[in-house]
Amino acid sequence: MAKPAEDYADGPVAALRRIAFLLERAREDTFKVKAFRSAAATVLPMSDDDLAAHIQGGTLTDLPGIGKSSAQVIEDAWRGRRPERLARLETEQSGPLATGGREIRAALRGDLHSHSDWSDGGSPIEEMAFTAIELGHEYLVLTDHSPRLKVARGLSAERLARQLGVVDAINEHLGPSTGPGRAAFRLLKGIEVDILDDGSLDQTDEMLARLDLRVASVHSKLAMEAPAMTKRMVAAVRQPRTNVLGHCTGRLVTGNRGTRNQSQFDARAVFEACVENDVAVEINSRPERRDPPTRLLELARDIGCLFSIDSDAHAPGQLDFLAYGAERAEAAGIGPERIVNTWPAERLLSWANG
Repeated sequence: MAKPAEDYADGPVAALRRIAFLLERAREDTFKVKAFRSAAATVLPMSDDDLAAHIQGGTLTDLPGIGKSSAQVIEDAWRGRRPERLARLETEQSGPLATGGREIRAALRGDLHSHSDWSDGGSPIEEMAFTAIELGHEYLVLTDHSPRLKVARGLSAERLARQLGVVDAINEHLGPSTGPGRAAFRLLKGIEVDILDDGSLDQTDEMLARLDLRVASVHSKLAMEAPAMTKRMVAAVRQPRTNVLGHCTGRLVTGNRGTRNQSQFDARAVFEACVENDVAVEINSRPERRDPPTRLLELARDIGCLFSIDSDAHAPGQLDFLAYGAERAEAAGIGPERIVNTWPAERLLSWANG
């Protein structure tokens, strides 16, 4: 069945994915996003004739995952019209997220902290990878949570081992290049591993050794007394497998989860341990975190730390949050040479596993 003549040529799946991306980028409610990603998943495997039959028969909403709003987007895109919902979001949400930091953002080759629906992210691994490619990343480290964080469906050693096989399959499917003039993209194997109360890491050393990179973060007992928290964090930084110290204070400054005070610890001692052990301090780009706070970010700069600017994305659209971290790095006077995810993949991997 022939499709009408087009002036909007990207098609229904692209329109649905772009709407979801912009909603995620704007930190809209998850249920709104899911409506469009679910509809895209339904339409993607359909033949042109089947899709046309449902559109012309008015039966799109009989299909799983397609509601009235997403059906309208599908029909408009199929008929060559730019969907009104997409046009409105492009006007409202597609501009730059930050006014500063553009030179640093352009220098970033990838992202070292991201989550999929294997733990508490909202999208499959492959969707995270495809979006990273579309944003121009050369690599993305998949860092789902470790077992103790049960509320986030943290991965046991067995589940993590299965995930590594999925990452291999995705990289094999992507092949050596992502298109003319583009560097090859690599999905890297990682973890956001919990720092336990005694500073040990919440995963077996055998599994940690199989990964490309490890982000270590505190997620529990954030109000621990400062001396104990300092000891805990320094011990974690000294663990041989630790590469990046994630969102070091654990604070929340805004957002639908409410606010949370920052953990108290001897920041100088922790950052000096990072320098001594070649561990990068994460500049967490999530707007509700802005972690480390500016004073601590400047202290880490002065002490001589390396940094990693990470999105901590839990949805594909949030991979664009790197702009916020780049703006903060520029404001703090941190040059690209000290930011490990400006490095080519081979240099990054050599550093992380040296």
